[in-house]
Amino acid sequence: MTFKRNSLFILILLMLPWAWVQAAVYKQHGYALYGQPRYTADFEHLDYVNPDAPEGGTLRVMGSGTFDTVNPYTLKGTSPANTGNFLHYGISELNEPLMVGSGAYDPSGDEPYSAYGLIAESLEFSDDRSWVVFNLRPEARFHDGQPITAADVEFTYRLLKREAHPNYRSMLQDVKRVDILGKHRIRFVFSRSDNPLLILRLGELPVMPEHHWRDREFSSTTYEPGLNSGPYRITHIEPGRRLVFERVKNYWGEDLPINRGKYNVDRMEVEFYRDNSVAFEAFKAGEFDIYFDHKSSNWATGYDFPAVRTGEVVKRAVPHSIPSATQALFFNTRRAPFDQRAAREALGMLFDFEWSNRVLFYDAYERSLSYFPNSPFAATDLPAGQEFLYLQPYREQLPDGLFRQPFSLPQTDGRGIPRKTQRAAVERFAEAGYTLKNGEMRDERGRQLSFEVLLVNPSLERIVQPYRANLARLGIDMQIRTVDRAQYRARLDQFDYDMIFATLPQGLSPGMEQHAYFHSSQRDVRGSRNYAGIDDPVVDRMIEHLLAASTREQQIAATRALDRVLLWGHYTIPNWYIDYHRIAHRHWLESAATPPYSLSIRSWWIDRTR
Repeated sequence: MTFKRNSLFILILLMLPWAWVQAAVYKQHGYALYGQPRYTADFEHLDYVNPDAPEGGTLRVMGSGTFDTVNPYTLKGTSPANTGNFLHYGISELNEPLMVGSGAYDPSGDEPYSAYGLIAESLEFSDDRSWVVFNLRPEARFHDGQPITAADVEFTYRLLKREAHPNYRSMLQDVKRVDILGKHRIRFVFSRSDNPLLILRLGELPVMPEHHWRDREFSSTTYEPGLNSGPYRITHIEPGRRLVFERVKNYWGEDLPINRGKYNVDRMEVEFYRDNSVAFEAFKAGEFDIYFDHKSSNWATGYDFPAVRTGEVVKRAVPHSIPSATQALFFNTRRAPFDQRAAREALGMLFDFEWSNRVLFYDAYERSLSYFPNSPFAATDLPAGQEFLYLQPYREQLPDGLFRQPFSLPQTDGRGIPRKTQRAAVERFAEAGYTLKNGEMRDERGRQLSFEVLLVNPSLERIVQPYRANLARLGIDMQIRTVDRAQYRARLDQFDYDMIFATLPQGLSPGMEQHAYFHSSQRDVRGSRNYAGIDDPVVDRMIEHLLAASTREQQIAATRALDRVLLWGHYTIPNWYIDYHRIAHRHWLESAATPPYSLSIRSWWIDRTR
């Protein structure tokens, strides 16, 4: 009787529609990493834009440094998109992505980890996040009028994996296969399930025209603008010095709700300045219209000029909730003595942030005690809950203090390194095999501890020179070498340095970029951003937890665990951060609001009636 009942149950299951037993499938206009997107499918515009903003006019902006290519996707050269502040303006040589909100192209201003369809009008995905389908808008066009198709998306995926910057290979490594399901429909199948972050990363994929790139060399530097699909196109290039962008007439995506109230300026002129002091003088003289001030002394003392006094120039400190970048002096652990944690810790103890903040920065900054400052991902307290569970299995491999006290760095009164801290540093050096003899810090073979800080920005010399003086008091020889951008880039790509100043951008939803920054697999990949050369199985495991997170709580716990392991590894000497934008602009520039997660200049407009 039991056998008959079981057989009947099996027969009923076999007769049920397959759709009833297969994994649930969701079709949406947008995608949130956790939960639901803020805006529903029928939204008309983003809350922080003016949907009726007037259009027209010319905006002149500043570019930092220089550029030797307008291809931002390859290892070779420096494109405008890779220069400071450029992406703030909302113009770029970047190709439009499938979705916007979570990437660099058009970051969301009022939600931290959501994206909405741009080239893709919708997406479909399984509840186990093992695949995703993007349904493309039939009206989406490149600037030559050709439609954007699934074949272009597949071509882009293979091109970026094969010839673009190694970061793309890292980002796309969990894609198992790509299936074209129709002219405007494409599926990505993942090598593992529970991969929600990869859906966002694929949504950020810039879509390039196969018919344009099929017979062109992609990996070389070039001053020939690529064929794009966005609201602006490059109409003039002066190599290394100047770019002009003009709004595309009849831009295909102009009326999309995600774009309403944006891209209001007809013409954007970008002048590049190698020296910020020269640039600021040009701004004062009216040569361009927006200035991002990254120099605290200038922000404190530099704005007593006529245009400010008359109101022609507006100076604004704009608070934000954007996670600050990981900014630090990075040790190259591929080289001695930086391959020893004790030596790295000792060198970090001799950097006097409080002195620099008082004397150089007008007390403008907070010390970074996290790789994720100004964010909920910073590990500030003792590990607890899920974070503790992530770390506990590796207790014997981690410093004991990691579980007993929050990470901290020695503090001073801003007037020099105390003797107590110097003695503690000498003890750490001794653990690494270095002894202070006859006024020099020497290894077991009698060689003085000596290394070089490699710089590309001469203005940073004023920051490292006091540090060099602190090291000299303990017999350590630190040299400072400033090189041009081309040489710096070449040495950076080859890991040919002892120590560098570097910045790793951090976003509202940490994910695959952490693999590029810190995973051991990136240690020896030419051009990777694992600047410190980290090769730590515990770091690798925390990154795996982060990438597998299925809830916001798990993401925060895994990122804090990663943060804590990195901090206690002393791979860097952390720098500083601020939680507001320092910006000055002409008074006739208007904006509806400044959202917490983006400056959103792409939604500003010109009002000459003021």
